Amino acid sequence: MKILAIDSATKCLSLGIYDDGKVYEYNLEIERRLSSLLVVIIKRALEALDLKLGDFDYFACGLGPGSFTGMRVGLSTMKGLSWSLRKPLIGISTLDILAMNAKGFTEKAIIPVIDAKRKLIYSCFYKNPAGMPEKTSAYMLISKEELSKKMKQPCVVLGDALNLYKDELSKNASAIFLDKDDWYPKAHNIIKLALVRIKNKKMSDISKINPIYLYAKECQIKHAHK
Repeated sequence: MKILAIDSATKCLSLGIYDDGKVYEYNLEIERRLSSLLVVIIKRALEALDLKLGDFDYFACGLGPGSFTGMRVGLSTMKGLSWSLRKPLIGISTLDILAMNAKGFTEKAIIPVIDAKRKLIYSCFYKNPAGMPEKTSAYMLISKEELSKKMKQPCVVLGDALNLYKDELSKNASAIFLDKDDWYPKAHNIIKLALVRIKNKKMSDISKINPIYLYAKECQIKHAHK
């Protein structure tokens, strides 16, 4: 079995390839260059492993929340591959993927935090009793003050919003903050989550896979017109 996986919802593009048990991963800080470089990066990764797009059995993609442009470019690219090659596409929340970076903490709440701009944070709460994070809240678009108030239990916090709001979130004395190496999604975790979905036969309907937008529609429209 072969899987091609990407997440492009943050400033760091993560691309992973699963090839019959072997996992290869490429992590690149790409930001505004994504639209012009994504296809080139995929092509070079495949060439390095002597693979072709037609070799893959599944595609997997991070859905956000995160960068509006990053989500749209990444998902549209993977949808195009899925449609043209008639292979399944598995959509996974970027927050779910990011929470996997803290899977070693089985007795604390896991709280990924992604900078949502406009002084807001994308976040979600997870429990991790068996090494695979499970959601205990909805996906949230939340202020640092509101999130700090919700952090009442011992927890592990990770994500690029710490670059801006760590001091506010540090008011919870029981919080552990992970280092920058764990602030961005990793493609090997997309692959792990995709493998679980494949095993449980929980495939996504490609016609219904959309980016996870948490801003109101009015905000999305205004953002697009700027």
